[in-house]
Amino acid sequence: MIQAKYDQAPPASIDITVANAGMVQGALDGYWVRTKRYPNGYWADFTLTPEGKKVLKLAGGGDVIQWRPESPEDKEFSVIVTTLVKNHMKVSNVGPVTNQAGGGKSVQFSEDENLTGMPAPLQNLAHEPGNQLSRLREADFSLVNGVWKLQSIE
Repeated sequence: MIQAKYDQAPPASIDITVANAGMVQGALDGYWVRTKRYPNGYWADFTLTPEGKKVLKLAGGGDVIQWRPESPEDKEFSVIVTTLVKNHMKVSNVGPVTNQAGGGKSVQFSEDENLTGMPAPLQNLAHEPGNQLSRLREADFSLVNGVWKLQSIE
């Protein structure tokens, strides 16, 4: 029932956080190229390549990633890219059903981003630190006219 609920929702893109290592990897994978280096030596502009434009878009629009860390040692700076492939969330690791007060039931499960249809390099970027590809959720069910119904997912 939980997966059916996700499958009925519109498919969605995935936002991928790209930090320093991901920027290097994205350039090596041919998704963007450095088109400008600033005098401070650590700021740069990267333009999406035709290959990059086929698989992702920038959260702020346009086709230029403005890489602006606070210093050369800044390990926290990142940018967000959004996949063009849209998928439905997937359900995994469904736990045991527990009884709720009032006769309802609940179950914990993992809600996973679905990377199906994305090229392997883009999937690798999604697995970089800073990206959450799975979340623990709980589904609540109630008995309505003798049939179990999914009430909510939290």
